[in-house]
Amino acid sequence: MKKKPLLCFFIFSLAAGLYSPPGLDAYLIMYKEQFYKLFHVHYSQYPDDTVENIYWLEQALKANFANPLYALARIETEEQYEKYRYLFMMHLNLKMIEQYLYLANKYNKRHAYFYNAPWKEQNLKSLEIAENCFTNARYYWTEAAAWAEKARERRFRWMKLANAEFWEDEAYRIVEQKNLDYGKTIDRELAMLRSVREQFEAMD
Repeated sequence: MKKKPLLCFFIFSLAAGLYSPPGLDAYLIMYKEQFYKLFHVHYSQYPDDTVENIYWLEQALKANFANPLYALARIETEEQYEKYRYLFMMHLNLKMIEQYLYLANKYNKRHAYFYNAPWKEQNLKSLEIAENCFTNARYYWTEAAAWAEKARERRFRWMKLANAEFWEDEAYRIVEQKNLDYGKTIDRELAMLRSVREQFEAMD
């Protein structure tokens, strides 16, 4: 039988392409931008979904920035890259706040109805979880506001980053307009939570 070297080579190449050892196609995730892309809002935000998002955002906050070539905005100068880093850190902290507020609302109790008395301890435990979430959100709000201030320094005021307009708007609303203020929201929620806790604690 006559050998067909080209056909054999084609079949071997195809087989090699279909089979790849585990890990050969692994995608190493190590930069803020990569971790941020793993964050996503689910249609139904269950607690496990929120905890997953918090994990990816935490990793993003701890990781290094990617090379400016792989930034999520168009970067052409060192000054633009500096502003980009401030905006990105602000945005990551804002996303952390949103996720902790989602989680808090899953456990928060807005009313202490008299008929909930048999489950007093369970409700108090739920309020404790919600309070911890609100407290964490408060920490990230402090961080977000500080990064927004940096991004809105006078030297950056007229510098606009392509593909980062939404982040620019967030910083503007925090620093200039002051209508994006999670601090007030969190303080209000904590005050209400503590009032409801007192009502549960007063139950027999």
